[in-house]
This record gives sequence, C-alpha cells and structure tokens, in this order.
Amino acid sequence: MPRSARFLRRASRDINQDTFIHTWPEAGLILHSAPADPSPSLRLEAGQIVEMDTRPRDQFDMIDTFIADHAINLDVAAEAMATDSLHLARMLVDINVPRANIVRLISGCTAAKLIDIVRHLNVVEMMMALAKMRVRRMPANQAHVTNRKDSPALLAADAAEAALRGFAEIETTVGVSRYAPWNALAILVGSQTGHPGVLTQCAVEEAMSLTLAMKGLTTYAETLSVYGTDPAFIDGDDTPWSKGFLAAAYASRGVKIRFTSGTGSEALMAHAQGQSMLYLEARCLLMTKGAGSQGVQNGSISCIALPESLPAGVAGVAAENLLAALLDLEVATGNDAMASHSPIRKTAKLMLQFLPGSDFIHSGYSAVPKQDNMFGGGNFDSDDFDDYLVLQRDMQVDAGLRPVREDDALAARRRAAQALQVVFEHFGFPPITAAEIEAATTGYASADMPDRDMAADLAAAERFLASPATAQDVVQALEAGGFPGVAQAISEIQRQRVLGDYLQPAAVLTIPNEPNDYQGPGTGYRPTGPRWQEICDLPQAFDPQTLGSPASSAPFPFAAAGPAEPSTSPEVLIAVGPAFGSRLHHTVNGLSLTDVLAQLLAGVAQSGLPARVVRICHTSDLGQMGFAASQLSGSGIAVALQSKGTTVIHRRGLLPLNNLELFSQASQLTLDHYRRIGANAAGYALGHPVEPLLVPIDNMARLKYIVQTTILHRHETDCVQIDHPPLLLTAV
Repeated sequence: MPRSARFLRRASRDINQDTFIHTWPEAGLILHSAPADPSPSLRLEAGQIVEMDTRPRDQFDMIDTFIADHAINLDVAAEAMATDSLHLARMLVDINVPRANIVRLISGCTAAKLIDIVRHLNVVEMMMALAKMRVRRMPANQAHVTNRKDSPALLAADAAEAALRGFAEIETTVGVSRYAPWNALAILVGSQTGHPGVLTQCAVEEAMSLTLAMKGLTTYAETLSVYGTDPAFIDGDDTPWSKGFLAAAYASRGVKIRFTSGTGSEALMAHAQGQSMLYLEARCLLMTKGAGSQGVQNGSISCIALPESLPAGVAGVAAENLLAALLDLEVATGNDAMASHSPIRKTAKLMLQFLPGSDFIHSGYSAVPKQDNMFGGGNFDSDDFDDYLVLQRDMQVDAGLRPVREDDALAARRRAAQALQVVFEHFGFPPITAAEIEAATTGYASADMPDRDMAADLAAAERFLASPATAQDVVQALEAGGFPGVAQAISEIQRQRVLGDYLQPAAVLTIPNEPNDYQGPGTGYRPTGPRWQEICDLPQAFDPQTLGSPASSAPFPFAAAGPAEPSTSPEVLIAVGPAFGSRLHHTVNGLSLTDVLAQLLAGVAQSGLPARVVRICHTSDLGQMGFAASQLSGSGIAVALQSKGTTVIHRRGLLPLNNLELFSQASQLTLDHYRRIGANAAGYALGHPVEPLLVPIDNMARLKYIVQTTILHRHETDCVQIDHPPLLLTAV
C-alpha cells in the first residue's frame, strides 16, 4: 500500500518521540481506580484507628501504621469520612466555602477518601481548586542553578541572575559529590547578591545536605524522598519515622524542609503492589503531613515520563498537586524534569499549575542552559525566559518571575562572581581569576569557562567542609573584602533561621505566613499595581509611537508639482501612499522607500515605457489607491504602493478589491521584487503576456510584523486628506 505523505510527515514530529502505553494495573501503570486500590473506610475504637481503607489494624503495613497514628485528625475523622465525596469535591470549587473549612475536613480523610474526592474533578475544576487551596497567597518559583564543570564563579553569577529574575528559591547539585560545600557556598553568595532573602539548597546525599545546613550554607532542603509502599521505602533503607527524625533535625536549625514524592515512583521501582499511582501518592502525602514537614515537591518530578505515557497522566499530576494543597502542605508542583519532546505538550502541562498558581510553580526551573542542568535536563530553561515572561503578561498571571534588563543582569553576575572571589581569597582556596569572572559574566554556558585544577579544588572543598568555618566566616570575608551589602544579606538569613521564620510556608522574599485567601472572583491574590506593571514591562516591549517616526537619513527626492491629471498616453502610473517619503521612510522590513520607488521606476523603464509618480491623498487603503491610480493612467495600468511596502498592480475596469497582482506580504519583498513588479506592470500596459510574480510566503511573518504593520498604517492613515486630489510628484 502506498503511504500518506501527511501521515509520514506527522510521524516525524516531536510529539511522536514521546512514549505512550496502555494501562497495566497489576504493575501499577494506571493513574487511579486500580482493582487493588481499597475503598474508603475508617473505624475508631478507644481513640485509635482500628480499620483504615478496609484494612484492619493487625494487617497494617508500616505506612498504614504511621498514617493512622500521626496523619489523621481524629477530632474530625468521623465527620470527614461520613461526608459524601462528591459533596466535598463540589466544596472545592464553591466560592462560598472558605479554604479553612475544607482544610479542617480533609485533615480527617484517609488516602482512599482523598482519591475518591479528586476523581470527581476535571482538570478545569482542579485548577479552580488549586487556586483556592494553595498555601501561599502569592505564587512563587524555584530555580535550578548548576553547571557541568561545577565552576564556582559561574554558579555564583547564575544564582545572582536567578535571584534578580524573581526566583524565591534556588537549588543546586553537583557533578562530583565532593564539590558540594563549594557549590552551596557559591549559590549562597550569588543569590544574596542578586536579591536578599532568597532561599538556597544543595541536593546531595542526606547526611551531607544536613551538614551543609548546619554550617549555614543552605537554608532549605527538599530531597527527603518518601514512597507509598513498604518495599519501595525499604529499598531506600528508610522508614517514615526516620524521615520524620531527619525533618526534625533540619527544623532544629531553622532550616525549611519539604519532602519529595510523586506519581510513578513505586511503579518505576517495581514495588507498586498493583495499586494506582494516585492512591500511593495520597499515602506519601499523608506521611509527609504526619512527619511534620511543611510541604512537598511533587508532580511526578523525575518520573514524569511514566505517568505521561498513560491515559490521563497529565490530569493525574494535577490531581497529586491538588492533594498536597488539600492537606495544607506547601507544594512545589514539579514542572522541572523534561516532560515531553513536544513544546506544545510541555507548555500545555505547565498551564495546569501556571494559570491557577501554586506555592512554587516549578520545583526547579532551569535558570541555566539545558546542557548545564545537572538535574537531568530542564523542562524549561534560561533560553525560555522571554517566552515565560510573555505568558505572564499575556494572561495577567504572576508565575513568579520578573523581567530583567541586560545591563542589570550583567552587573549582578559580575558582582556575584567578584564577591565569591574575595571569599575564596579569604579562605585560601585556589583563586578565581579575572578571566573566570569575565566568562561567568558574559558567557553562555560552562563550556565558555576556563578550566580549573579539579584536584586542587576538591582538596580545598574537603578542607573547608572539615573545618569549623560557617556562614558567619563567609560574612566576615565579604565585609572585609568590600561587599558589606552581601555580607548583611547572608547575616540576615542566619538571623531569620534563629527566629524560625523559614519554617513557615513563605520565604523572606514575601510576607511570611501570608495565607491564601481566595474565595472566588474579586478575592485572593492577583498581580496589580506595581507588580503588574513589572510583569508588563518586558525589556523587548517598545513605545509604539516611536515606530516609523524617525526622519530619513536622506531627503525624499520627489516633490509635489500640482494635481495629477488623467492621461491618454501609454504609461505606467505609480501611486504612493499619503505618508510615503514624508512621515514614513522605510517599509515594514526596513527597505528605504526611496530605493523601493527607484526600483519600481527602473522596472518600468526597461520596457521603454514612461512612468508617472503620484501621491494618493484621500485614502490609505491599497485597493482604493490602485483603483484611483488606474483612472489616471493613460494605459489604465497602475502600481499602488503603501508606505509599509504592500503593493498591488491594478487595471482600470477592475473593482477596488480585484487586481492583476497583489503582494500582501510586504515583509517578504526585496528590492529585486519591486523592480520585477515594475517590469510586470509595464508588460500589462504594453499588452504582452505576463507571468505573475510569485513571492515566497512566510506564514509566521504575521506574528513578527503585525504590530509594526499596524503602527505604520496608522501613520499612513493619519496623513489622509479626504478632499485632497492626487498630487503629481516629480524628481528634484
């Protein structure tokens, strides 16, 4: 059988590089409603849960035991479990039901009950619910800052720019584990240079992560993974209790803590026990709540390709994010690891968190180029900043980022690298050179950075980790080295840890403990006032009044010589717009109008015919210009040319919207095209057979030029004089 060319073309598109599978419940490859998922139930005796989700207490696994003893609010459990799940689902989207009422009831729900509630919601309703149920009033965002060379100067510079761009948290990791103290130090210094109050963490092995926090080099942690089945937990040499103990260790030093979970991890580890991804995630979230963690990063995280291979996978990720918010957990909603080859698909997935807002829309937006992201590649990276900022502006949504001018970014990057340089000098580390600072300031990626002596660097990093040095020593180094502002910011971070403010679901960057108060239209957080103006003020946005207004560098070589009269002699009449050569001097793609007119005349002249040039004054409409000009032409043939470059060849007797040849995409026209347009017009005037000129069509040109076209045409229309006859233009 012959193949369809259209099917073959579609087969090569990005979306068809993704993997799609049918459900396999026995392997846990199903989002919800697996046959092995239990039904909701709860039975209490003497103040203790003796049955939960159809399982008696003597059959509880360790996760059941932990949830029953630490995660269920027994004061409301009977009421919550007796409330119809559909009614609870409707409460989520009812603007008349306050968030606090829902949080109270949800605190008494089991894992199966949670799933029974969210299964009633479609994705639009989940988005509505997330807008109401997220903990933070104002959405925020988290960045990944890493590089393949573990270059300290580049880490500091990237952290500074990320902080300047509005990221409330910055996470790094390492290519070589022994670099951990340096990488943590680099983003601490860089972040506080870019914007004081930004939180930082270094994602490494848990004991090392805790050590870095104790030294004051990090201010939050979120790589404490929990799993929804006992075998998956045991594979990690862990229990819910050990995770709770570790969370308490961080909290004792004022370090903010989030656990990590996400649909698909148990199936990925072959320990799903035939249960659905969402049910197991509900168990993870209840453990997170019971262990006292203030929040969670979920949204499938690094497993994202697994749920996305299944039906309703993206909806399932939105549901797990919502489940965390229902449990009153601060939630960083994933969107970090690469979700799809298709830009359309990955952006569509993002919208489920971007539009309603979440506490942290990305639990790691790659603030560096994709090739430098050591977290396995980013769903969005630094090349996508402009797209992301425009989306915020398009939809009047605050997704946590702010526009940054190039000069401001360069200044922050240079200052951060220089600040780290003095810290390295203070501690006697291998020096950061001027060449490194310059490359970190202006380079694209770590490939642009000078190589360092890795052996010397690793030895110095290990000495630093083993030493008694803490963040306060870093403060002293910065103060002595001429960076008092950065020193003060890091000192304030340490002070806030003592106060415990970082244990609340908000960073210093925003108002601590500002609760979400959304209850429907007219309530909650919306970007307005200065914040909305900041979102709107894109660096690439320009004042439309400036387009087309600058004077030509050379005078227009034609002047009016009185009214244009009809002719009976063979000729081609060239009609230009009201603003041609007076207010406007270039076409939409930058061609000089003088040069364009010269090429049209040259094309006519090569036929031996004369040409007249007239200015149409009474209209700026191209069809009407061509129609009016053809009435004046001795041959009945006219070329009409708007100042933005759009052109038509018209013949007397044709209606204004009919023509011989129309060149509607002025952005595609070159000077050679205009010469050939003149030649074709002369051919029509002489009665010769003429092959119409075909100009390449660019279907994306409208996106690029529509604003410029609109503004140039406005200038043209402003010059219209309705009662003024056409003017003959002669060379001067």
